[in-house]
Amino acid sequence: MSALVLPAPALRFALLTLAALACVPDIVPKAAAGELPAIASRQRSEKKSFTDAEIVDGFFKTAFGAEYHLAGRVDRIRKFDGPVRVFAETDRADRKAQLAKVVADIGKRVQHLDIAMTDTSEAANVRVKLVRDRDLYRTITSFYGAEKAREIRTSLDPQCLSGFRKNEQFEIEHSDVILTVDVSDFTFLDCAYEEVLQSLGPINDTASVPWTMFNDNVSMGYFDVYDQYILNVLYDPRIKAGMTVPEVRAALPEVLADVRAWVKQVNDLKE
Repeated sequence: MSALVLPAPALRFALLTLAALACVPDIVPKAAAGELPAIASRQRSEKKSFTDAEIVDGFFKTAFGAEYHLAGRVDRIRKFDGPVRVFAETDRADRKAQLAKVVADIGKRVQHLDIAMTDTSEAANVRVKLVRDRDLYRTITSFYGAEKAREIRTSLDPQCLSGFRKNEQFEIEHSDVILTVDVSDFTFLDCAYEEVLQSLGPINDTASVPWTMFNDNVSMGYFDVYDQYILNVLYDPRIKAGMTVPEVRAALPEVLADVRAWVKQVNDLKE
C-alpha cells in the first residue's frame, strides 16, 4: 500500500473516467499538442470570452467538493502553498517528454504557480506514474489497497486518475497521478492536462459547465482558456487554502480583474 494512503480525513481523490476516449495502441510518431488535428480543431472553435458569472460558477463547482473522497470536509479551498515539483516514474522517454511539455505549459499560463519537473522523486510533491493499461488496476491497488481499488473500478472504471493529501490547513502536501501510456496521443494529453491540473486543487467534476475539462463529457487535450481562469483564480495569493465559499466570494472582485488581465495577456486575447 502506498504511503499516500493516510488515515481519514487527510485524503482526497479526483477520479476521472474518459469513457469517450478508447484505449488503443499508438502506431504513429508522438506529436506535439498543437500538431494533433483533434486538438487544433478544438482550439479553433474554443469559446474564449466569458462573463464573470460564468467564471465564478465553474470555479466554485470545481474548487469545492470532490467527485470521490474517503472522508472529511470538502467545503474549503485546497491548493499547494509553495513550489510544485513533478516527478515522472516511467521508462517511456516519449511520454515523459510530453508530460514535461504539459507541466511547462501549465507553468506558463498560471501566473502565481511555481511548477516544474524534477529528476528525483525525493524532491517531488507530485508523483506521476505512467503505466501500461494492463497494469492500471494493479497500480491503483498498490496505491490505495484492494478494497478501494475494487470500489474505484466498480464505480468509475477510470483510464487515468489523480489524488492528493492535504494537511489540517487544507494545504496540499502531496499528489499522485496515474496515467496510461499505451493510448493515442490525444488521449494521453487529455488525461495528462486534466489529472495534473486536478492534482493542484480543482478536484471536483461537474457536468453542468460545458467549457471545462473537469467535465466527464468534455475532452480537450490542451489547457483551454476557461480552465486557465479557474487555475489562475485558485492560485492568486489572495485565495488561500482553507477559505470558505463566503470568504472566496468576498475576494473575487479584485482577483477576477487581475486574472482577466493575465489570461488576456498570456493568450493574446482581443477585447
